[in-house]
Amino acid sequence: MAADGADLSDLTESQQLALQQFTSVTDLDLESALPILRRSQWNVQIAIAKFFDGEPADPMEEALAPSSSVPPPRPSAHRETLINGSMPHQPTWTDTPDFHPAPRIVPQPESRVTSRPSFILTVLFAPFSILSRLAAASFGLFSRVFPFLPRLYTFLFLHGPTRGGSIRTGSGRRALNPRDTAARFIREFEEEYGSSELPFLECGYAQALDRAQKNLEFLLVILFSPEHDDTSSFVQETLLSPEVIEFIKSPQNNIILWAGSVQDSEAYQVSTALNCTKFPFAALIAHTPRAGSTAMSAVIRLAGPMSSTTFVAKLQNSIVQCSEPLARVREARATQQADRDLRASQAAAFERSLAQDQERARLRREAEAAKERAEREAREKAETEEKRERDLQQWREWRVGLLRPEPGPDVKDATRVSFKMMPSGDRVVRRFVPDAEIEELYAFVECYGVLDSGFTSTNLIVNKPEKFEHIYGFRLIDPLPPRKVIDLEAGGTVRDRIGRSANLFVDLIEEDIDEEE
Repeated sequence: MAADGADLSDLTESQQLALQQFTSVTDLDLESALPILRRSQWNVQIAIAKFFDGEPADPMEEALAPSSSVPPPRPSAHRETLINGSMPHQPTWTDTPDFHPAPRIVPQPESRVTSRPSFILTVLFAPFSILSRLAAASFGLFSRVFPFLPRLYTFLFLHGPTRGGSIRTGSGRRALNPRDTAARFIREFEEEYGSSELPFLECGYAQALDRAQKNLEFLLVILFSPEHDDTSSFVQETLLSPEVIEFIKSPQNNIILWAGSVQDSEAYQVSTALNCTKFPFAALIAHTPRAGSTAMSAVIRLAGPMSSTTFVAKLQNSIVQCSEPLARVREARATQQADRDLRASQAAAFERSLAQDQERARLRREAEAAKERAEREAREKAETEEKRERDLQQWREWRVGLLRPEPGPDVKDATRVSFKMMPSGDRVVRRFVPDAEIEELYAFVECYGVLDSGFTSTNLIVNKPEKFEHIYGFRLIDPLPPRKVIDLEAGGTVRDRIGRSANLFVDLIEEDIDEEE
């Protein structure tokens, strides 16, 4: 995205952070926020102050302006000279002569305002300062020795309006934060004039101004001076009249109401900033696009008592004059917001589509990997099984050469064994020498297929397969009661285990071996 002729990717990390903080506070689009931040040297506090207070003209641009262009004359009401000792209080815009800037006021409690004495006074009062420090040190020493002295001093000399640590202003009112100050004013107003339907904002002036600037609302500021004679009549006859209350509460007028007493520090600073000259005082503040993209101005100032009809008529006239420019700004903001929402929805849809594509790709990769793994395992299993069959066949051919020959009829003590082969069911009879090991019977059954095919050890010299551990996959069982297993692990000779003759059943155990593996 490009903004103000530059790509956001060209900004440093600190500049991007400043841009994010500034837009989150001001709700400006990037095209309007970037120039303000650049003119403020990327200082977020200065940029926010320029946004809410209105940005003055750049002196460098004025110096570079053509000398032939003569600035228009200022109104006579705003001429200030060094003769009467007045200083410029606010900028004046030639295209909006009736508008006055409404700066953003952040109150500072009077208790926090410290003044430094001049050098001469410091020198004159230096001895007294030294004596006061010595006295404080002596009092601290005595307070350690006599702990009751501080409590006695507090009871005798500090029993006054500042007891308990409460901070009070020069007017004797306790200094509070802006929100509590607004709540105190509303409470005192209702105690003085009764409950009303006026929608006072319970917040500070700066917060009210920020809301009006953000939502393009009209901020009606009313300032009172309790010592003024016209305050009570103005409130009862004008401000609390049904006509004024209905006008302020009407949603069509888009008005928010903030009021304060000049006895409070914040309201006093607001009166000074709005150039208040007479009480009661009212000012209608709104965003003025002609004065600047972020300027807030007092479009009308009403000083002194007046009837409710006149009060409403003047406010209505000012609202009508400012409604068209504000409508254009609202339309522009709505278009920008719609564009942002559209881009956000498109980005969200793209992210969802990308996530779905990534998920499908992941599932496809996992399926392909699982398929490859299954094929590889099947291939490895087949290769292993094939090698096992080759090694088993080689072992059988090797073991055939080690079988002892069958004894002839002349050997009277030979053992006759009848085998029932499985799974074919063939009956095979063979004679074994009496001292032959039981393993000889198992080897004969294992190698019967090789012997039946006519293979003899004289045909070919076969070596025992390497790294192959042969396991007989069957058991020899004597079915005659009592039924017994001629197990290989017990060992022994043929004569000792089965006698002179036996009928043995070959029981396959390959499935059990597979399960154990």
